[in-house]
Amino acid sequence: MQQQHRTVGQSLKHESAHLHVSGKANYTDDIPQREGTLHAAIGTSTRAHAKIKAMDLSAVKAAEGVIAVITLDDVPGDKYLGPFLHDEPVFADEEVLYYGQPVFAVAATSHDLARRAAKLAKIEYEDLPAILTAEAAAEAKAYVLPPVHIHRGNVEEKLANAKHRVTGTFDLGGQEQFYLEGQIAYALPGEDGDMHVYTSTQHPSEMQFMVAHALGQHVHTVKAECRRMGGGFGGKETQSWMFAVIAALLARKSAKPVKLRADRDDDMMITGKRHDFQILYDIAHDDDGRIQGLKIEYRLRCGFSADLSGPVGDRAIFHTDNAYYLDEFDILSIRGKTNTQSNTAFRGFGGPQGIIAIEYMIDTIARNLGKDPLDVRKINFYGKTDRNVTPYQMTVEDNVIHELVAELEETSEYRKRRKEVDEFNANNKVLKKGLALVPVKFGISFTATQFNQAGALLHVYTDGSVMINHGGTEMGQGLNTKVAQVVAEELGLSIDHVRVSATDTSKVPNTSATAASTGTDLNGKAAQDACVKVKEQLAAFAAERYGCKPEEVRFADNHVHAGNEKIAFEEFVKVAYTARVPLWSSGFYRTPKIHYDFKTLTGRPFFYFAYGASVSEVIIDTLTGESRLLRADVLHDVGSSLNPAIDIGQVEGGFIQGAGWLTTEELWWNKDGKLMTHAPSTYKIPSVSDVPAQFNTRLYNNSNKEESIYHSKAVGEPPLPLGMSVFLALRDAVAAVDESGHAVPPLMAPATAESILNAVEAVKAANKAKAVETETV
Repeated sequence: MQQQHRTVGQSLKHESAHLHVSGKANYTDDIPQREGTLHAAIGTSTRAHAKIKAMDLSAVKAAEGVIAVITLDDVPGDKYLGPFLHDEPVFADEEVLYYGQPVFAVAATSHDLARRAAKLAKIEYEDLPAILTAEAAAEAKAYVLPPVHIHRGNVEEKLANAKHRVTGTFDLGGQEQFYLEGQIAYALPGEDGDMHVYTSTQHPSEMQFMVAHALGQHVHTVKAECRRMGGGFGGKETQSWMFAVIAALLARKSAKPVKLRADRDDDMMITGKRHDFQILYDIAHDDDGRIQGLKIEYRLRCGFSADLSGPVGDRAIFHTDNAYYLDEFDILSIRGKTNTQSNTAFRGFGGPQGIIAIEYMIDTIARNLGKDPLDVRKINFYGKTDRNVTPYQMTVEDNVIHELVAELEETSEYRKRRKEVDEFNANNKVLKKGLALVPVKFGISFTATQFNQAGALLHVYTDGSVMINHGGTEMGQGLNTKVAQVVAEELGLSIDHVRVSATDTSKVPNTSATAASTGTDLNGKAAQDACVKVKEQLAAFAAERYGCKPEEVRFADNHVHAGNEKIAFEEFVKVAYTARVPLWSSGFYRTPKIHYDFKTLTGRPFFYFAYGASVSEVIIDTLTGESRLLRADVLHDVGSSLNPAIDIGQVEGGFIQGAGWLTTEELWWNKDGKLMTHAPSTYKIPSVSDVPAQFNTRLYNNSNKEESIYHSKAVGEPPLPLGMSVFLALRDAVAAVDESGHAVPPLMAPATAESILNAVEAVKAANKAKAVETETV
């Protein structure tokens, strides 16, 4: 299909690449400041849970350069906000609910003076009991939202009569988004109550609504704008609101422009992360490892408010099956309320947590049976025509996991390398290698059906150039590049004719977040719709002018082909303008087929699935717990790729980010509820040295069966869970400490050196216990 396209399917450079490498790309902090601009800082709590007995801000107000100080009492509109439930106060309301919660904000004449002033507050607290972990929240029945429970069949009977039964607990850590550009907003007050907010956000419309609600004004008085972000990863889907709102409140009070740029430490202390889970499982399976019944309980640490914990928890449930058919199951999701940062969206949005849960269980089954985990995975795969209905009652119609895994198994030489790894381990006492091949099936669409819509605004100018504005946001993932390719393809123009403007709520209203991997699917289709409408008008005019039928008019090679005439696009649009033919249009798209019942968690929440698989080979030092990723092979399904170079970059980046989540990125709170890993010095994201020397990435040849944009598939989130092959390869390496090959290491995530060493010691201890038992017998 792609061969007939001129622009779509080509590895064109990122539209801002030349600006990125030259340092000329403008981010929110680069916007030239208006005269009189003030700089803001946030004063935060130093308790996890406490009453505010007294707060003295006199020293803050008297500090050098300070112009304005605000607390909750200074919020003229809604004092509580939130993406679903309005359960988050703009500032602490008589009590603080987590260590790092905003209590007040200050605007001063410089960034440094604002930060210094914020440290001068005197706050007297009365400590209250704090719940800090998912386990503690579950035991206390403290919830931000009610638990969700789905089940099918008689699981208890299956478990009771199982020939093989596996139970256990898996602790799965969270993850800091660690976007390169931190949270930032720049608010400019205008005439008659207008407020223009430049914001680094994945959801400009939500920022517009939040600011309007906090100011107590109509939404049409607020404009939110975002040209680009230096990364988002879900952390700027909802939680950019507090920075936009605080900047706007200070701008309103001071009547001056206000910029709020959070330092990295403040950013990490204030904002939420990927949800960490405690996972309890109980599985019945047969001699081959086929799952006969599954009972699982997800305990989420959600933080002090609901934020997006509901849909995150739901998506984890939806991905518990991953690529496997579950006949009888019982899945419980507990959304625990804790006195910690309110956890939020992160690339994958709960999906990776559900996927690694089932993969950890299958790995455990295989080790108990003494089988290769890949063989157990294969026997549990979804079928093509039977065993193909998900736990949420959606039929899997596009299953390619059998063929994709088979291809990767062959190209990665998995079986050959499996023998080589075993031989290495047999000959080495200290160093051990591990190998794992893991599949991924990832659902694409917002689970909240109403968000699966998008708009676009297309302008054709009389010099033949084109401007497209859409509701998605560019965060480095190449969304604007792909949308420009779609527009160029539809209008038959070279890519240099097309420009994508900043996302602006005054141009395209009521936009959905750029999230759930739907950015290109939704906005590409909306842009295509706008192009089709403009072409229809132009084709009708060309047919009338040149004596042919509208369907005979073609737009290609920067020309308009009408009958026997071939006119340069630039010349043609000038003529069309003179004839008063409209040269602009809006476009709209809504995803078809999807529906979903929130009460029963059944329906078709996803338009289609993206598939992938990865093989990782690792080595560990059993004396120190240190590890290294030696090689990775990835095969991923992006449908008919719109831009292979960008897609491969997304696949590789997602894989490494997923590996980082499960290996080096450890979040740790002390006993007082203070996040101690709140800076690059203590929180370790992957670096260049963590990328394997041999990294083989290919795109699977598989055009999307659904009518997506040019039959492509989403690529933002699905590759991230592929990084779990690194974690399971590490578990495989730890298991090799037991020469019998039947060890089931209690490796928890992230698999830091400490975690690996603990698992190694546990395997050694189990071996000693077995030896003692044998001698006793």
